[in-house]
Amino acid sequence: MNEKLEKYASVILESCLKVDGEPLFISANSEVAYFVRILAKKAYELGVKDIYFDLVDVNLKHDALLSLDYEDLKEMSFWNKKKWNEYAKKGAAFVMLASENPGLMNDVDQEKLSKLMAHSLKTRKEFDDLRDKLIVPWTIAAVPTDSWAKQVFPKSSNPTEELWNQIFEICAINEENPEEIWNQKINLLQERSKKMNAYHFKTLTYTNSLGTNFSIELPEKALWCSGRENLVNGKSVLVNYPTEEVFTSPSMDSANGVVYASKPLSYQDNIIDQFWIQFEEGKAVDCHAEVGEDTLRNLIRSCPNADRLGEVALVPYDSPISNSNVLFYETLFDENAACHLALGDSFNECLEGGINMDKEELLKHKLNKCDNHVDFMIGTKDLSIIGETYDGKTIPIFKDGNFCI
Repeated sequence: MNEKLEKYASVILESCLKVDGEPLFISANSEVAYFVRILAKKAYELGVKDIYFDLVDVNLKHDALLSLDYEDLKEMSFWNKKKWNEYAKKGAAFVMLASENPGLMNDVDQEKLSKLMAHSLKTRKEFDDLRDKLIVPWTIAAVPTDSWAKQVFPKSSNPTEELWNQIFEICAINEENPEEIWNQKINLLQERSKKMNAYHFKTLTYTNSLGTNFSIELPEKALWCSGRENLVNGKSVLVNYPTEEVFTSPSMDSANGVVYASKPLSYQDNIIDQFWIQFEEGKAVDCHAEVGEDTLRNLIRSCPNADRLGEVALVPYDSPISNSNVLFYETLFDENAACHLALGDSFNECLEGGINMDKEELLKHKLNKCDNHVDFMIGTKDLSIIGETYDGKTIPIFKDGNFCI
């Protein structure tokens, strides 16, 4: 296991981020500090001399939420992320290690938690701006916690090891040369992005047997992208490890109809499941969830424009993560097993010239700007997506859950 953990750390730093001695910022659940130590040791070997460890004890965070009011909480390090700005301005690379503790926050005031999440994002605005302008190198990778692993594999005698093995398999750590495998995969996703751009789609219409009946428009200068970001300094980084998607940002006032989630969403250590959202002229006007409806409603009203969409992403149903038949309860994996949408912020790079635009210019081009960005999965085995191009052609994009172009 140690050898694979070291290999995983090496791929994150050398292949995803291409670290070369610059400062490093590592954000992680304190429960996975054992992997942070492996990551840090590898970073030192790569010449890194300055590492900031943003380790969060989620149980301390939970207890603070139960004990203190909003004004007391908002200056605590859990929700004051000014250090992110400091390291972004000094040219650091960022590693965000995704770990879940499902259900931990069930007994917490969801409105207070939502307000604090919005506040924390405002405190790291300079980091987000530099990231949006393709200046900051960053990547997200997953590290299991015991509680997350038990949620995924409740009948396993060693769920954490089993979840690690799934991550190793999906991320090609079991292969001799995972970097080469991921380069080939990303090259294919980039070719698919180019193909989508060539069609110049104006409208996408989604239907499936869950009840999704939904349409959305794309800006005339919309660009489809993959998980590889080409930074302004010429460096190329993989921001999601793993990734299977091509994505773009829609016109923020164009969504109409209802979308049904095809997988649970883990948001702020709360589970939202069996839910739908109704849109009118771009805005979420109603929703329902069998599990976690209060969390869903607070998410939608968490900050200005959190009730509008900032991303549409296409992932074939017949993809490696989907074919694993594992429900991960972690967006990094579940979003790469299914087509998805995201409430909240759009991506500057998904508009021609967008990385050089400020917030007001992006809004003029109908790209949503928001302090939050939350993906939720809508892809199914029978999903149909029909595209209408700007020159009036109607073209099937997805049939029976998979690309047909």
